[in-house]
Amino acid sequence: MKTKTRSTFAVIFYIDKSKAKKKSQGLCIITGRITIDTQIARFSTKMNVDPEMWDAQTGRAIGKSKEVTKINRTLDNLEQEIQSHYDRLVLEDGYVTAEAVKNALNGIGRKATGLLELFREHNEEFKFRVGVNRVKDTYEQYLHSYRVLENFLWVRFQVKDIALNQLTHSFIDAYDFHLRVDKRMNSNTVLNHTIPLRKMVRRAISQDIIKRDPFVNYVAEKPLKQRRHLTMDEFQKLLTTPITEKHLERCRDMFLFACFSGMAYADVRNLSEKHITKDDNGVMWIRIERQKTKSECRIRLLSVPIQIMEKYKHERTDDKIFKLKTLKTIDENLKTIAKKCGIESRLCYHMGRHTYATQVCISQGVPIETLCKMMGHRSVQTTQIYAKITNQKVNEDMKILSNRIENRYELPKDDVPEDFGRNQYYK
Repeated sequence: MKTKTRSTFAVIFYIDKSKAKKKSQGLCIITGRITIDTQIARFSTKMNVDPEMWDAQTGRAIGKSKEVTKINRTLDNLEQEIQSHYDRLVLEDGYVTAEAVKNALNGIGRKATGLLELFREHNEEFKFRVGVNRVKDTYEQYLHSYRVLENFLWVRFQVKDIALNQLTHSFIDAYDFHLRVDKRMNSNTVLNHTIPLRKMVRRAISQDIIKRDPFVNYVAEKPLKQRRHLTMDEFQKLLTTPITEKHLERCRDMFLFACFSGMAYADVRNLSEKHITKDDNGVMWIRIERQKTKSECRIRLLSVPIQIMEKYKHERTDDKIFKLKTLKTIDENLKTIAKKCGIESRLCYHMGRHTYATQVCISQGVPIETLCKMMGHRSVQTTQIYAKITNQKVNEDMKILSNRIENRYELPKDDVPEDFGRNQYYK
């Protein structure tokens, strides 16, 4: 039986006296050399030394000065780091080259081993996608989730990072407990922080850093699904309640624009004159690419949004249709507006988009395929969430069905009870 021969591995440091730098008073740069079997990889230590102070036998500087001590300590640390990379690569890959060890030393092709390290790597990559196919708000949410996780590691374990291969189901449960109990976060907020953590785990698995998913047996407490659109009664209150404060009136108008156009805040903010067109019949349309999905919305403008556009036309200083306040300011004002209108639901700007889909479109018989195009959804499946809406819609549809089949299907007269029509169920 043949035994596998162990690779010869060595690290040495040397100088080339023939390449002494004249500009550096004859100092020579210290070069490192990694040897595995017959393969050699050289690298610069980025340190210079006086040739007279160098011992070629030991590969170290000679003397007891602070400068010499600093050089030798750095070389010792480099040698230990190279040894560590070599051992890790042998364990992970089984076969190692001198170039692979050099690359690992320089951080080329190196895989993150810590959770926060991997999170930082993700965020750095995400930052370059902002403005291309990602939005700044999402990037800032990742930064916030990173800080929350960083705080948890320090408070719970007094560590600045944790190895990815140490992630367990109990770690996930502890993080969940920390968010819900220690930080008093509601279920929606907890979900906003566990989803990025789950994404980091999937990233680690895809990079073959860890083999097992610690989220396998984790079942998050799902937040109660809240109605995300106005009822018809609430819609009428919003439309008819007098608002005397100008800033609140303006905020309500911006919200109503969303209710009658289905546009998200970011898209209303980007809306400009170039997005407004008229067809051959003089009907006004909005054609705009959604910031979130990059898909095109085609929205026929109803009378209410047209009136709102005209009402604030005098404010324009450029081609933008509206001068919007921040989303946070609008949402705060909507809380005040809700109280004035006697609306108990917690209003937020995005409810306008949902109200457009449910009350303005689907409840009035607009086909789901048409709504999909106006909402800028990539798939009808996304739009179908709005089909599960109000009892009013169900009632209206059943009235239509009842009228259509009223005289088509009848029982034989002999089978019809004499008191049919007088029975309480048929009143």
